[in-house]
Amino acid sequence: MYSDILLATGGEAASDRATDHAIELAAHHDATLHVLFVVDSDVYDAYSGDEYVDEREGPEHGLEEVGEEAVETVAERAREAGVDVEPTIRHGRPPETIVDVARAVGADLVVMGTRRRPDEYRSLLGSVTDRVLRLAEMPVTVIKTPVE
Repeated sequence: MYSDILLATGGEAASDRATDHAIELAAHHDATLHVLFVVDSDVYDAYSGDEYVDEREGPEHGLEEVGEEAVETVAERAREAGVDVEPTIRHGRPPETIVDVARAVGADLVVMGTRRRPDEYRSLLGSVTDRVLRLAEMPVTVIKTPVE
């Protein structure tokens, strides 16, 4: 049923259950798991960069390090489960980039995690998951992280 599954991860707790689910699905369907971390260009574009002596010290490099660690952690777990895995880091706006990468790899399914946020937060800022659900033409499975 699935040959290519895209897991969009932010490396946070909300992604843990989604990671488990995506790895299990990929193993069950003998699918390739594409693991994506998006370095949010809106975050680093918001900084002038005046405080950095060297452009390699900018916030995008810290975000890249977080992303590299996140995708490699998932990739190790997938390999241990016998799943073919393709880790990827992209720069851009997360919702659009996730959908673009899903299209590019021919994903049959996108898996994402989410956690409960206050209604005020969602009404002001929305969520990456909500936007991906609106943009994607392929199925998207959302794995909720329980409120603790």
